[in-house]
Amino acid sequence: MDDLQQTGRLDDEDKLSEECGVFGVFSGDPEKDMAPLVYYGLFSLQHRGQESAGIAAIKDKTIECKKGMGLVGEVFSPEIIAGIKGSAAIGHVRYSTCGSSVIENAQPFVSRFKLGSIAVAHNGNLTNADVVRELLEDAGIGFTSSSDSEVIVNLIAKNYRKGLERALTDTIKFIKGSYALVVLSGDALVGARDPNGIRPLCLGKAADCWILASESCAIDAAGGELVRDIEPGEMVIINRDGVFSFLYSEKTRRASCSFEYVYFARPDTRIDGVDVYGSRLRAGEILARESAVEADLVIGGPDSGIPAAIGYGRATGTPFGLGIVKSKYVGRTFISPNQEMREKAVSVKHNVIRSEVEGKRVVVIDDSIVRGTTSRRLVSILRKAGAREVHFRVCSPPVRFPCYFGIDTPHRRDLISNGNSVSELCASLGADSLAFISVEGLLEALDGEKRYAPEGQSSAHAKKPAGTQPDGSLLPGLLYRGVSDSGPRRNQLRAPAYGIQSIVRVFAAAHTGESGG
Repeated sequence: MDDLQQTGRLDDEDKLSEECGVFGVFSGDPEKDMAPLVYYGLFSLQHRGQESAGIAAIKDKTIECKKGMGLVGEVFSPEIIAGIKGSAAIGHVRYSTCGSSVIENAQPFVSRFKLGSIAVAHNGNLTNADVVRELLEDAGIGFTSSSDSEVIVNLIAKNYRKGLERALTDTIKFIKGSYALVVLSGDALVGARDPNGIRPLCLGKAADCWILASESCAIDAAGGELVRDIEPGEMVIINRDGVFSFLYSEKTRRASCSFEYVYFARPDTRIDGVDVYGSRLRAGEILARESAVEADLVIGGPDSGIPAAIGYGRATGTPFGLGIVKSKYVGRTFISPNQEMREKAVSVKHNVIRSEVEGKRVVVIDDSIVRGTTSRRLVSILRKAGAREVHFRVCSPPVRFPCYFGIDTPHRRDLISNGNSVSELCASLGADSLAFISVEGLLEALDGEKRYAPEGQSSAHAKKPAGTQPDGSLLPGLLYRGVSDSGPRRNQLRAPAYGIQSIVRVFAAAHTGESGG
């Protein structure tokens, strides 16, 4: 297969990479210091970004921000956390594209101006960031980073004379793309999600504070309880008067990123009413229905493939085994200084339990195939350990296109599924058979309550109006769906009890511009 399109780099993290995690907390007690709670929340979101971390807190109308390069535990010592004072705080962990891992791009971003101060943490990617940046620069506003997240904080600051709510609404209507935002001002914590809900954001409640987080597992870590997900096109304002909610956009259609469930999110998270662990189990069951094969053992590609392997084993009666062990102490390969060391890191990270696989027909369930490097490596080490047959099953459809909504995706030419058939991919990996879950199967896996009906069998975009029950009625708590000329109306937030919403944008078109986080 010399003519097979393959990647030219050997990358241990042969996965799509999430671009950030955000966390915010607001206490009604002005004497409370919330930075320790943000610290715990960021630890739970560390899987969403490992290159920088930051915390901003406000006290007496002054925002103090500490951030640095590295993991949360490397950036923040107990002494630093103890020195961050404020009853409201936000935090951020970032994964950047290669070449953008610099302190200037670390978040949160803080803007101080004559009317006050704000801090912004952003997960997602703006598709019109370059245009907006140019307009702001023409207006005399300077930038210190290459991140599109700084566009957001500068837009809010520019419009702040209209008041926080109007400034946020005007800013959000001006930007395009994906975003889950937490914004800290002198007297409020604000959360907002783009009109399609591409990136996740949820609301939680602890004993003496409200919490906003990218994933519900971070709310759990902070000792809180999940209240609900922020809806697409919704803004939530938390201050000492309570929690208020409004929809700033009437054109909201849920199109959550399917890879949140396939790979990005922790399995103990719920996103848009969907239990991530349960969705992965169902994906394995559906793979069994669509492409079962006679085997003696099923194993999961560590770690996100394991729940699907359990589901596949249950559905087929194939025994589940550990099979492959993943070292937790090998860093990302792209930080290795040369190719030889990168290859050595790949070899160290995965190892096979020979006694478990020797002489057996093995099914490997993995979450995705991006460049093919890791998949090829897993097949190779299983064969070297004596596996008689190796069959590969994948919990997502073939990844053929880059994404520009906040995922670090390889160039199209580096996506091994682009332009290659399944049989060609199977030969390239060295597997005995290869099968991907169908788009319809993936959507079924993400819709555990079976309320989803595809709008078009040939479409890779499954959408349904946000904020509605299956019968079309409004969800409790979403009390207002419009923004008037005089500014957004607000309503006291209720904690709704609602079922699953349909998912999801599956795969996007070509990447444009640099992601901000």
